[in-house]
Parts: sequence; C-alpha cells; structure tokens
Amino acid sequence: MNKFLEISEISKSFWSDDSKLETKVILPVSLEISEGEIIMFLGPSGCGKTTLMRIIGGLEKKDQGSIKLNGEFLEGPDRRRGMVFQSYSSFPWMTVAENIRFGTKYRNDLSRSEKKDLSDHYLKMVGLTSYSNFYPSRISGGMRQRVAIARTLASSPDVLLMDEPFGALDAQTREHLQMQLMEINQKEKKTTIFVTHDVEEAILLANRVIIFSSRPAKILHEVNVDSIIPTEARRNGSFDPQEFLSLRMEVLKIIRTEYQLMAKDQQNA
Repeated sequence: MNKFLEISEISKSFWSDDSKLETKVILPVSLEISEGEIIMFLGPSGCGKTTLMRIIGGLEKKDQGSIKLNGEFLEGPDRRRGMVFQSYSSFPWMTVAENIRFGTKYRNDLSRSEKKDLSDHYLKMVGLTSYSNFYPSRISGGMRQRVAIARTLASSPDVLLMDEPFGALDAQTREHLQMQLMEINQKEKKTTIFVTHDVEEAILLANRVIIFSSRPAKILHEVNVDSIIPTEARRNGSFDPQEFLSLRMEVLKIIRTEYQLMAKDQQNA
C-alpha cells in the first residue's frame, strides 16, 4: 500500500450549547488508502461515517489526529478534495454545460479553451452531451447527480468524497450511475471514499469496505472485496453470484450483530 491518503487517530465529539454535555461521535480512527482505491464506509445511521468524511474533506474540524495526502498534512478545505452530496447540488441559473464548467473556475493551471475542452470531456463521460444547454429544472434527478459528479471531476480533485450520492434515486438510475462510477474510476484512477447504507452497493463498487460501529464510530471490520471478487469481474458481471451472496451475508452478519449490541446497550442505559 502506497499510503496515498493517511488518516491517523482521528476523533470527534460534539458539545451542547453550554459546553457541559459531550457526545462522542468518532473514537480514534486510523486508515491508509492507496491511490485509485474505492473505499466504502458502511455502518448504522448516525454512527459518524459522514462526519468522518467531512473531516477528511476539510468541512468539519477534528478534535485530534492528522490527515496526510501524498505525505502532506491537510487542514481545511481545498481543491484536492471534491465532495458529491446526496442532494442534487446544481446551480439552477446555469445550464448543464455551465454547471460542469464551473468546476474548472478556480483552476489556474488551465487556459479558457482547456477548461472548455475538459468540461466537454466530462460532459461526454457522464452521457449528457445532448443535454448541455438544458437547465437543471428540465432534467431528471439522476441526470442532475451526473452533473454534480462531472463538475466535481472537472475541478480535478485528488480524492473524490461521495456522501450517499445515489441514495435518493430509483433502482434503475442508481444501477446506471453505479456502473458509470466504476467506468470513471477505471479511466481516471480517482481515489474515492463513498458513504452508503446499501450492502450490495458497497460490495459492487468497493476495493475495500470499512464497516463502522454504532456511535461513537470505530472501525469494526475491513473487507477486502478485491481479494474475493476482483473489480473487473464486478464491472463486467462475470463473477459467481454465490460468491457475491456469501460476501453480502458475511457483511450483513457483522452489521446485524452490531445492531443487536446497540439495542442491548440502549435497553441497559
């Protein structure tokens, strides 16, 4: 592992308004991620997965620990980390093409023509060339999410952070975007951290699945999906369905055991 992204002993608590009541959200978490990996964060609702992702993205302050990208310590947000949210975050007054081009706005390494070429490249990659002059109100939710992904990629982040980006979509659109994400990762080799509650989605997309406990979050288990079902087999659908089902049941067993412990703790509280 080349330690492209190093998360070391990150912890986080939230405090009440009078600073007298502490709620621990993340216990010290450490994780090393290689360049080009897709890492899925899986765990109970409200456990702290999204908070950890926001800390990695510089959108939330950590209490302790450090984050290094390519050996450099990170503090606060910057263009090296791009985030895609569950909500369809498009600018309604801009066309699809203009929304995607906005991702290049703060790139001083590109000329105006290069920015246009790059935004056209991602417009084509997400299959929206024929909708380039449409406004977001005139396209579907799945298309708007593709716009958000393309805009983020156009900003050329080193790390792509995705917070349940397909959670509000219908099953058919969700599957289509999952396949597109796998294709994008194959072409762009973009390091990706993806929060989900969907076990099948996690196994389908991930190189590794990181399973978190209930709040306060700690890493319960790490599943190396590649060692069981290679990425290429998942991408082209050539894997053994029984292997997929067995892995799904293994992950579900870990999650169910955690839910049972969580319910027991609540009863004893």
